[in-house]
Amino acid sequence: MDTSLNVARRARELAELADGRIVDVLVVGGGVTGVGAALDAATRGLSVALVEAQDLAFGTSRFSSKLVHGGLRYLANGDVGLAYESAVERGVLMGSVAPHLIRTLPQLLPLHDGLPTRNAMLAGLGLHAGDLLRRAARTSAKILPPPRKVSAVEAVALVPGLRREGLRGGLLSFDGQLVDDARLVVALARTAAGYGARILTRMRAEELDADGARVRDLVSGHAFRFAARSVLNATGVWAGELVDSVRLRPSRGSHLVLDGAKLGIGATALTVPIPGSLNRFALLLPQQDGRCYLGLTDEPLDGPIPDVPTVPESDVDFLLEVGSSALARPLSRDDVIGRFAGLRPLVASGSGKTADLSRRHAVVTGSNGVVTVVGGKLTTYRRMAQDAVDALVAGRGLTAGVARTRNIRLADTEKSTVDDELVRPGTTVTRGDVLRAVRDEGALTVEDVLDRRTRLGLVDADRAAALPEVTALVTRCLAEFEGC
Repeated sequence: MDTSLNVARRARELAELADGRIVDVLVVGGGVTGVGAALDAATRGLSVALVEAQDLAFGTSRFSSKLVHGGLRYLANGDVGLAYESAVERGVLMGSVAPHLIRTLPQLLPLHDGLPTRNAMLAGLGLHAGDLLRRAARTSAKILPPPRKVSAVEAVALVPGLRREGLRGGLLSFDGQLVDDARLVVALARTAAGYGARILTRMRAEELDADGARVRDLVSGHAFRFAARSVLNATGVWAGELVDSVRLRPSRGSHLVLDGAKLGIGATALTVPIPGSLNRFALLLPQQDGRCYLGLTDEPLDGPIPDVPTVPESDVDFLLEVGSSALARPLSRDDVIGRFAGLRPLVASGSGKTADLSRRHAVVTGSNGVVTVVGGKLTTYRRMAQDAVDALVAGRGLTAGVARTRNIRLADTEKSTVDDELVRPGTTVTRGDVLRAVRDEGALTVEDVLDRRTRLGLVDADRAAALPEVTALVTRCLAEFEGC
């Protein structure tokens, strides 16, 4: 099974589709839901093509908190069904689909004197309710241990940078954390390719209908008609630009990139209560490279949808203030070494706060026969993809097998064992990782490598230092495919 994605395979499969090859399913959008749908359809025996205007994980899918979570917040909002669905999907991902891409993440909620007793009690009850969901979803306690209360001494041992003044102890719980959300998308795309799906990036869909799409190759500039028996719009926050009937209310989630060692953040995440709210928290999330992400906000975005959203200064101030409340050393702007924001494609329902909108997904068939999938969360991408393909099969009368992705392990994305010289001291990215990105993971540009196959681009200093070496390696590797 060939899971490699590269410029030679892209050229070959583009030529097949341009020559009139009809596929059963055409997926538009290369985020986690789109590639998840491509894999679901391909493993049911359907022929599949996926087109993405930019790169795999170009949009929201690379800007998440990288959590595979059990839906505690949904439980607090009374949506038991969605919380249970999240817990089930978390168990599937951690147990069979992507155990090599997810680690068990300990999370500490510190109990300081300033936290109202009622809030602490509700948090404890919520954690235990979440553990009941974990059991109901049949996720082993070896993967996700039950929550427990810890002393102040143990809390500080878990998070050395924790503010000790007024610390009564903490609540320790466990969730799933992706090594990298963009790597999950790449692994899904490669696995789908192994089952025969054609994955074409830098291919913009300009117009959709039930029988295919008009697309433009952004590499050559040429336009084509791709024919298909069914079409799925999985473009996330941009879905309404291709299907007029889709109404979304995007929400911005901002994160700051910090140096974990300087803050005393090790392997345990810190959950920080947001003042004035019973069930909203900021998170300090440790990463494998020693960095940590402080997030996240939930603010509505009005106006045109940007390709890459920016983090406003108001979000920076808010996150620094909330994060400082739990740490021994207050945070300042000097601590911020990078920032990123993602846009949630929430389904519009009234004019309330985006934080109150449901995270449920929706699968809608338009009057032109195009199926659109929107909403949802990264954790539940597999179920979203399955529901979307079910709609395609039923609506277009396709002959397909049953959904199989619950038991299909994603392609391996272990680090390269050759060319192990680091491209940037202080990071974990090697020359071999860059070469693999182009040869096997579909990277077509230097930006693909810096911003999605690795995360060097999140920190300006890392990007600048690695740019010459990465540029030389990508240029050399792409030259290997000339004439193929």
